[in-house]
Amino acid sequence: MSPVTPDRPSRPGGVSADDRPVDRAAPARRVPAPRAGGSPRGRAPLPVAAGVAACWAALTSYLPVAIVLGLVQLGTDSTTLTGTLRTALAGWLLGHRVPIQTESGPLGLAPLALTVLALWRLTRAGVHVSRAIGARDTRSPRRALLAAGAVGIAYALLGVLAAVLVGSGGPEVSLTRAGATFAVVGALAALVGAVRITAVTRLIVTRLPGAVRDGVRTGLVAGLLLLGAGAGAAGLAVATGGGDAADMIGAYRTGVAGQAGITLISVAYAPNAAVWSASYLLGPGFAVGTDTAVRTSEVSVGALPAVPLLAGLPRGPVDGFGTLLLAVPVLAGMVAGWLLARRVARLAGPERAGPERAAPRWADLLAPAALAGPVAGMVLGAAAAVSSGPLGAGRLAQVGPVSWQVGAVAAGVIAAGALLGAAATRVLTRRPAQ
Repeated sequence: MSPVTPDRPSRPGGVSADDRPVDRAAPARRVPAPRAGGSPRGRAPLPVAAGVAACWAALTSYLPVAIVLGLVQLGTDSTTLTGTLRTALAGWLLGHRVPIQTESGPLGLAPLALTVLALWRLTRAGVHVSRAIGARDTRSPRRALLAAGAVGIAYALLGVLAAVLVGSGGPEVSLTRAGATFAVVGALAALVGAVRITAVTRLIVTRLPGAVRDGVRTGLVAGLLLLGAGAGAAGLAVATGGGDAADMIGAYRTGVAGQAGITLISVAYAPNAAVWSASYLLGPGFAVGTDTAVRTSEVSVGALPAVPLLAGLPRGPVDGFGTLLLAVPVLAGMVAGWLLARRVARLAGPERAGPERAAPRWADLLAPAALAGPVAGMVLGAAAAVSSGPLGAGRLAQVGPVSWQVGAVAAGVIAAGALLGAAATRVLTRRPAQ
């Protein structure tokens, strides 16, 4: 008897499923690998991504202003929630260097702490939008510019909306100025984040000559060192005049919450004081009103507003041990030059044990050290420009340093200090024994 086999399913035409030919040579189907920027399904439309990122950046930089001004106006009976929010919008616009037209004149002195916060949030917005459109690690300048431009447009619309809301029941704000300022600030800050996340910065850095890279790095280091020295000097001056500052805060009669808010407003202007102090150390100094000057060689001020931050102003020209402050900018340049020489020596060859190591070549030091001066000058000049502005009409129409004077002096002093520091490090570096 033949074994009984189960019935096999048949295909149309009488051919069973097990009898159909099998193509064993057919290649397996390949699944496409995900792109570097992410899968297309995870991408968001550019307008949506830019709008969400710009709104979030605006909200996170506006809320601290609303909280601080809410504390200041907490003890005022005539304060309303709508008025507080509108005042906070005016302060938020001022943080972006959009002048506010008040009854006492234009108000244009931006609190740099708020400015730095807004720039940081916009930088993160550029990062998020670049990721959302799949531009991460693509090294595409076009996509980085596209993301930054979209954020700038969305942020400009928010600036115009804020100007409309402020002007509807309060001080006047130019819609054109607000839109243009927010567009430029938003696009430039977002571009910083976009070029970083798209790896365009690596592409640019690899194409720059080594001397240019070292010069830019040294100039940035020197500028930051000088700003740090200015911040330390300003903090010491305010601490020395702490009694006067406390009396100014107590004179406002706004209660504990209001005094805390006034203190926070003074903290928001602390970066301005750091820049002014750096300008004071450099020599050009700064003004606290028209026909006034605060320099190491001259202090000429009149009646000042009751602002706690001004309690640390010097009483007169420096003398005695105070003249040592004049060497701080040169020392900042020398430290930057010393770091430059150490870095060039480290990259020139492997370090040897002990104090002996390969000395860097003069050609690798002089050009970057000389370039560090103009770079630091541009950084400090820009800082001086954004830290200045009017506090009304008349006498307080000019507050802060003159940017071109600060930039020119910083360029010369930092270049001289960097050359001196790099050359001294080169001379003191012992050549290895042959």
